[in-house]
Amino acid sequence: MKRELSGSGMVIEALRREGVDVIFGYPGGAILPTYDEIYKTGIHHVLARHEQGAIHAAEGYARVSGKPGVCVVTSGPGATNVVTGIADAMMDSLPLVVITGQVASTVIGTDAFQEADMIGITMPITKHNFQVRNVEELPRMIKEAFHIATTGRPGPVLIDLPKDVSLTTGMFDYEKEVNLPGYQPTIVPNRLQIKKVIDSLKEAKKPVILAGAGILHAHAAEELYAFAKEQRIPVVNTLLGLGGFPGDDELFFGMAGMHGTYTANMAIHDSDLLINIGARFDDRLTGNLEFFAPNAKVAHIDIDPAEIGKNIPTEIPVVGCAKQALEMLNEEESQQGDTTAWVTKLTEMKNEFPLWYEEDGETIKPQNLIEMIHEVTNGDAIVTTDVGQHQMWSAQFYRFNKPNRWVTSGGLGTMGFGFPAAIGAQFAEPKSPVVAVLGDAGFQMTAQELSILQELNLPVKIVIVNNASLGMVRQWQQLFHGERYSNSLFPIQPNFTKLAEAYDIKGVRVDHLSDLKNALEEMMAHPGPVLMDIRVAKEENVYPMISPGKGQHQMEGVKPCNES
Repeated sequence: MKRELSGSGMVIEALRREGVDVIFGYPGGAILPTYDEIYKTGIHHVLARHEQGAIHAAEGYARVSGKPGVCVVTSGPGATNVVTGIADAMMDSLPLVVITGQVASTVIGTDAFQEADMIGITMPITKHNFQVRNVEELPRMIKEAFHIATTGRPGPVLIDLPKDVSLTTGMFDYEKEVNLPGYQPTIVPNRLQIKKVIDSLKEAKKPVILAGAGILHAHAAEELYAFAKEQRIPVVNTLLGLGGFPGDDELFFGMAGMHGTYTANMAIHDSDLLINIGARFDDRLTGNLEFFAPNAKVAHIDIDPAEIGKNIPTEIPVVGCAKQALEMLNEEESQQGDTTAWVTKLTEMKNEFPLWYEEDGETIKPQNLIEMIHEVTNGDAIVTTDVGQHQMWSAQFYRFNKPNRWVTSGGLGTMGFGFPAAIGAQFAEPKSPVVAVLGDAGFQMTAQELSILQELNLPVKIVIVNNASLGMVRQWQQLFHGERYSNSLFPIQPNFTKLAEAYDIKGVRVDHLSDLKNALEEMMAHPGPVLMDIRVAKEENVYPMISPGKGQHQMEGVKPCNES
């Protein structure tokens, strides 16, 4: 199976061996030999119009498919333009293999034309990175890159490829097994720790499962459902965990955190046993740590031991894959605790304190918009977002019943993420409806990727939640900065429908509530891409909310059902 290939030939052959079916990228001088191989082999390449679009598309592909997203760009500015996406993928545990061209190895370190130190730049934001100096090492590095990106806690891996190495020939050997003695993630949890979790359930009267994105990365949704239903344990999700447990199930009590449901946050606050599976207790979830789950014994199941005990003291640490852990929990014989009163209390709370908004004649409220999108898509769409108000409203009002239908930027909170991520999601599932719910500001950061929709006629539906502002920035300025709206309002905007038409894409503007549902139905019925400019209430805020410094039990904007 050994044969002589150029470095660039090795890259393409290795990608083929890894089952890569699409590459997202942008060519340039240092990576031209690899693009020459792409031309020769005909491997499917999606040409982004900006490298940030390429990396976010690779993220969307990875999030929906579960396979590593592959991004190929050139050196210097091409490489630095993907740094935001790499950091985003690192924060949200998305498997990426990023190949950056580099200047010839003979001039590295001389400030050569379009040189950037990508190893130094990306060391803190990658799971691992390589710089190839010997073409014979390239097959091993690529194989290790895919292994590292997809095992343990997923993440981005970068391969920096000097141009001279990509042109040099050597023997391609891809048969050797990966052998990384220093990288041996724990997959199978300790059974004694699993037994401790089960034993804790016997005594618990108010247990809660906090299900994070680790459930989705481990493909453990079925196992989670079986465990929660067998033990009758209420389930709440993190932002990135949505879809890991059916949103319509009686045991589901919503998203927890800063803009989560009142019931989800109170469930955690009042619990006596908190079982965290695949979440990292970030600050937007916990609020003030002083008040977080004050009476709960904490069990934390996570593939990454560094996350356990990092933010919240943990009595029962369980290191391992969420799927394996749940399979072991389901196999254990247990004396089921009585959670009837607890589930009843939370159900009553959910009914008494629902998510709410106030209707206002013909004005389109963004919450109503998301509800209508859910209705016209039957809750089956893949939904992508940027970060901000529209993201929170989507998380609150679009009920996710299936895994991997929710694609958003969580840890880094990246504007410009949602649209190209939708393109990657559409490649991951060509037959599924994909709706990119975007802010009017975030969309403008990567709007040039409309060219991809035009070129390939991808049926991505774009819904701009247009409140003519940086919505979340404006909300914080209103609440915490004396209504001083410094550079957060957009009195002048482009005509988004004409922008769509410039790319030969159907563009529709909707100003009135009475026109909204028909417009959304026509959008979903249209076989190609559509851009919808939805003019919503400009000063609507996201509630409920945990203000900075407050605890989960101190949510603002909570209304009982008879008021909302």
